[in-house]
Amino acid sequence: MEDIEMINLWKSYDKKLEESLNLNRKNAEDITKMKVSSLLGSMKPLKIFTLLTGILWVGFGSVIIANLFLFAFDKVSLFFLISAAMQLVLTAIAIGIYIYQLVLIHQVDINKPVVTTQHTLAGLKSSTLWVARILFLQLPLWTTFYLSESMFKNGNILFYFIQGGVTLSFIFLAFWLYFNIKMENKHKKWFRLLFEGKEWNPVMKAMDLLSQAEEYKTAL
Repeated sequence: MEDIEMINLWKSYDKKLEESLNLNRKNAEDITKMKVSSLLGSMKPLKIFTLLTGILWVGFGSVIIANLFLFAFDKVSLFFLISAAMQLVLTAIAIGIYIYQLVLIHQVDINKPVVTTQHTLAGLKSSTLWVARILFLQLPLWTTFYLSESMFKNGNILFYFIQGGVTLSFIFLAFWLYFNIKMENKHKKWFRLLFEGKEWNPVMKAMDLLSQAEEYKTAL
């Protein structure tokens, strides 16, 4: 009888221990999800401000470019029209990515599985890198919008040398950043300088929290 009682007691203890571990897992997961939700929520104000600013910029700029193209095409530098139009197109693409990011943040639900939240964070991380790549492609355009045909007709060798050097340098920098902004370089100093702040840090902290939660569940 004593052996049977000991076995039953042991089984009861195992059951209570398992219930306790399951409760700990659930509590840890819920707390992590709330922290992740709070981190992502902190990104909303800046993204909404950037989105509204971008929409105003593209809207206002598009009206100006359209009017210049229709009513003053022969009086405006072609360099300005092309540079401004390309800048607005790239900004519009960035706006689309910001809208996508806000949708992702809105879809975060603490009641959904951790894997679902991890997928959302991966989308935010990837799109943040993409919006940076696209915006950096604007760099050369800031060295050409002020050019005009008369500047080339009346320019000297020094002008051609300086203007060509600046524009080529910005083209090289823009494409170098476009191809090198990727997670493989996240530990490099230039990458950390570019991606410090509320556009990046909350996403990385949230991903770390979810990874720690998964490790905790595995350990238990």
